[in-house]
Amino acid sequence: MIRLLAFLIVVFALGLGFAWLADRPGDMVVTFNGYQYQVSLMVAAVAVVAVVAAVMILWWLLKALWNSPYTISRYFRVRRRDRGYQALSTGMIAAGAGDGALARKKTKEAAKLIRSDQEPLIHLLEAQASLLEGDHEGARQKFESMLDDPEMRLLGLRGLYLEAERLGDRNAARHYAGRAAAVAPQLAWAAESTLEELTARGDWDGALKLVDAQKATRQIERDAANRRRAVLLTAKAQALADSDPAAARTAAIEANKLRPDFAPAAVAAAAALFKQNDVRKGSKILEAAWKAEPHPEIAELYTHARPGDAVLDRLNRAKKLQEMKKNHAESSMTVARAALDAQDFATARREAEAAIRMDRREGAYLLLADIEEAETGDQGKVRQLLSRAVRAPRDPAWVADGVVSERWAPVSPITGRLDAFEWRAPMERLGQLIDSHDDAPAGAAPVIEALAKPTSEKRPIEVIDDAGGETSAGKQAESREEDHVRPITAAAFAAVPSDAEGVEPAEELARLPDDPGVDPDEEAEKSPRRFRLF
Repeated sequence: MIRLLAFLIVVFALGLGFAWLADRPGDMVVTFNGYQYQVSLMVAAVAVVAVVAAVMILWWLLKALWNSPYTISRYFRVRRRDRGYQALSTGMIAAGAGDGALARKKTKEAAKLIRSDQEPLIHLLEAQASLLEGDHEGARQKFESMLDDPEMRLLGLRGLYLEAERLGDRNAARHYAGRAAAVAPQLAWAAESTLEELTARGDWDGALKLVDAQKATRQIERDAANRRRAVLLTAKAQALADSDPAAARTAAIEANKLRPDFAPAAVAAAAALFKQNDVRKGSKILEAAWKAEPHPEIAELYTHARPGDAVLDRLNRAKKLQEMKKNHAESSMTVARAALDAQDFATARREAEAAIRMDRREGAYLLLADIEEAETGDQGKVRQLLSRAVRAPRDPAWVADGVVSERWAPVSPITGRLDAFEWRAPMERLGQLIDSHDDAPAGAAPVIEALAKPTSEKRPIEVIDDAGGETSAGKQAESREEDHVRPITAAAFAAVPSDAEGVEPAEELARLPDDPGVDPDEEAEKSPRRFRLF
């Protein structure tokens, strides 16, 4: 557009100039070699313009003739390059689609048409073709040759990293990832692998620097970076708790500021403060974390904040925690444990039963069994409670990649992933669920019954009519014995209410056969009945 405007301006200026000359009469006289030439100004101007144009055209022709060999060679070179890039593009598409034969064919074609030192993508296409053909050794050699080229170095390191991961050589993979992260910390794959390596060998400071670099390059969001820093600082505080208490305290307090609701950080910070006799500040940290999410480690450390306290003092501190988080199973269990230590069996029993009503789980039944044994010594009731504990859902624990741990750890012992542990109830004790037939009643009742009763105890209910024969109800009951057993599903487990209405703990779970504490009335209700005329 600008060139067109400039051309129009030049043409307009020439037109104005010729018009101005046309309005100015006059002659031009030229004397040359005894001859005198006289022309008008307009003719002279046109002649000058024509001569200039002729000279320019002649120069262009001479230049084009002089450069014709280069122009012809350049045309063929550009055509050859276009064909090469077309082959390279087709080869990359074939490699992405998994067509190894076409990728190899286009690799050779592109290598003939384009110099590999001018186009590094040819090396990548050749390496991808080797991988598709199963020639991993050739691919590794090609990736290693890329390390000498600054432009291809990161690509070569990425390829070598993936090959090391494929072979299961974690050390080699982390080595290549570390080299890539040193050059370009914004690479997610390199940073994550290097972070796993640093945390595996306990280099918490190096891991923190890497997380800061990820945050600076906007590789991860601010909240994710703060979460990772809190985990790393908590791990650092735990590692330095005995060797350097001051550094451990600084790291733990910073972690707690980043994540006030993170129980391990709060416990580490409070423990470091308690060691320095700062009970008030440590208790405030634990109280804030408890209000966010009650945790047994917080309760244990809070009630034993002062080693010299009497059992009644620990009970009062447990009740203080309960006031902060009312109607919570963990609060009731904390008070029950402290009351058991203080020999206040009435309070302990009341709070343990309240915890069972709010959350039926293994720990609550075990605690109630301890209270029963300490108060009455009734072994029958103790075994009854233990049988319920065996069948009850497990207590929450630290779970990561299928591993259940009683203590928190910064990384997964299986994959090495940072911040993998979660505080939740393991799902391994659900056993199996007997699926109901289509004619079974809808709702959660059949699911609860199937979970509560062992399959070996299912017996048909025999109903005898007047003629002494078995009715159809008895036959239907026998047919239900043949129900097949399938693994429990997540939907079936979600259908089981945590606190079924109208179902008492004694009715939910079967008792041991040799339990002397069985209620005769309850046993009579559960036993098969026979209706006879005589």
